[in-house]
Amino acid sequence: MDLTSAEFFRAFLMTLIAGLATGVGGLMAVRRRRLDQRFLSLALGFSAGVMIYVSFVEMLPKAQESLSGHYGEAAGPWVATLAFFAGIGLIALIDHVIPEAENPHEPKDWNDMDPEAAGQPEQKRQALLRMGLFSALAISIHNFPEGFATFMSALEDPALGLSITVAIAIHNIPEGISVAVPVYYATNSRRRALRYAFLSGVAEPLGALVGFLLLRPWLDARLLGLVFAAVAGIMVYISLDELLPSAEKYGCHHHAIMGVVSGMAVMALSLLIL
Repeated sequence: MDLTSAEFFRAFLMTLIAGLATGVGGLMAVRRRRLDQRFLSLALGFSAGVMIYVSFVEMLPKAQESLSGHYGEAAGPWVATLAFFAGIGLIALIDHVIPEAENPHEPKDWNDMDPEAAGQPEQKRQALLRMGLFSALAISIHNFPEGFATFMSALEDPALGLSITVAIAIHNIPEGISVAVPVYYATNSRRRALRYAFLSGVAEPLGALVGFLLLRPWLDARLLGLVFAAVAGIMVYISLDELLPSAEKYGCHHHAIMGVVSGMAVMALSLLIL
C-alpha cells in the first residue's frame, strides 16, 4: 500500500480527535454541565445511523469488490461475509471480558454518584473510584479496534474517515462522562477525573498505530478487503449494542430513531455529493 506522510498524519489526526472526545465528556463532568437528554439521544442515534449506513452501503461492498478480485466472483463475497462476522465476534469477545458492573455505556447520574447523599461516604467513595477506574480500562480496551477502524477508513477515503470520526467522537463523549463522574466524586479532584477521561481516549490513536504497524508489511488489496469487512462488522456491533441502547436510555425510542434516520440521510447525501 503506497502511503504518503500527509495521508498518514491526516488519518492519525482524525483518529486522535475521535479518541480525545472522551476528554470533552470528562470536562463536562467536572464542570457539572449536563447535556440535554433529548439532544444526546438524537446525537447517539445519529452516530449509529452513520455507522450502520456506511458499513452496509460503502465498506462491505468495497470489501466484497476487493476480495472478489483476489478470490473470484463466487468466493469473494463469502470471504467478505466471514470477515464481517469475524469483526462482530472480535468486538463481542472484548465486551464479554469487560465486567458488566463496570460497563461504561450505562448512563451515570450526578446525584446518584454523590457519596454524601448516599449516607456511606467512605464506602461509596471506594466503590465509585473502582467503578471509574474499571470504566477507564474497559473503554481503553474497547477503543483499540475503534481507533483502527477510524484510521483505516480515513486512509482509504478521507471523506468517509471524517464521517466516521464525527460518529465515533459523538459516541465517546458519554464514555468520558462515565469515567469522570465516579472518579470526581470519589476523589473530589477535577484534575484526576479529567486525566482518566482523557487517558481512556488515548487508546484510540494507540490502537490505530499498533494495528497499522502490525499489518503494514502485508497490507495489500486482499488484506484491505478483509480489514474493511471486519471494520464494518465492528461498527455495526457498536451501533446495535452500545449506541442505540444508550440513545434510548438518554431519551426515548422516537428520539433515537429520528437520530438514526438523520444519520443515514446525512451519510447518504455526503456519499452522493462527494
